[in-house]
Amino acid sequence: MLRVAMLSGWHVHAKGYANTVNSFPDAKVTVVWDEEPARGKAWAEELKVPFEPDLARCVARDDVDGVVVDAPTSMHPEVMIAAAKAGKHIFTEKVMALTVKGCDRIASAVRKAGVKFCISMPQRCSPTSLFAKRVAEEKLIGDVTVLRVRVAHNGASAGWLPPHFYVPETCGGGAMMDLGAHPMYLARWILGKPRRITSTFNDRTGHGVEDNSVCLIEFEGKAIAIVETSFVSSHSPGALELYGTEGALLIGGPDGRPLLRSNRVASNVPGWVMPSDLPKPLPAPLRQWVSGCLEGSEIHFGLEEGTQLTELMEAAYASHRRGRQVEFA
Repeated sequence: MLRVAMLSGWHVHAKGYANTVNSFPDAKVTVVWDEEPARGKAWAEELKVPFEPDLARCVARDDVDGVVVDAPTSMHPEVMIAAAKAGKHIFTEKVMALTVKGCDRIASAVRKAGVKFCISMPQRCSPTSLFAKRVAEEKLIGDVTVLRVRVAHNGASAGWLPPHFYVPETCGGGAMMDLGAHPMYLARWILGKPRRITSTFNDRTGHGVEDNSVCLIEFEGKAIAIVETSFVSSHSPGALELYGTEGALLIGGPDGRPLLRSNRVASNVPGWVMPSDLPKPLPAPLRQWVSGCLEGSEIHFGLEEGTQLTELMEAAYASHRRGRQVEFA
């Protein structure tokens, strides 16, 4: 049984994670900590577990084996380093930290402690995303020239995101830092190492952070990614599109089903085809973490992936602030 401390109810996914942990037969929430005591106490009462106002005491408890981190992103290094030093396994909401230096500090503490670490990258678990990765790797559409990924919702325009999601000091940004993490990590996973990035962000709803944003990223293999995200898009289906020298893969629309057309399979199947033999989905990130902690099974999204995502974000916001292209080291 993995005994879990919930570290903050700040993130909109926090309650969902707690409920998921308690739904597993081999895990349970045992304590809550929150940087806002009133919120933490109320949540602990809902979960019928103790509230511990002191972070160090919380992570040192004997009835805690691991922690789920949903604290403000700006607090991630402080919170995760404390957990690692206490010898607790770590699951974190994305992003890992606001800077690569912050990620490096976390990674150093985690490696020194020898604890398990997982960052939430759920869209890497889906059969269609796994198929897109295969199409790129096996060159089923030739060399990939363009990748377009869009993940968007209407959280700002419809008013359902909490006010603290628009505070740049704690969030690090707006739509791109939050929802844009999904297309960012998909692009990095599929296309490899980035070379340069250009960002266009704007604020339509006046919250003081970007709610509508696009990044163009060139990768070392010369493919270009178009990464789109928004808090002001209603009824926006997700999109993952790959274009190559020999064909194209389209994933998206209301049903999200993939369509493939390639000169490399045209002799057998002409025109657009709907692949039916998709890869099996990976376990959800939280399930990967629990199983990894208890059984030593593979966790697919760890320190390296978390740092790579922050590297993209840090450069994306630098491009926005400077109004120009930014190159990666």
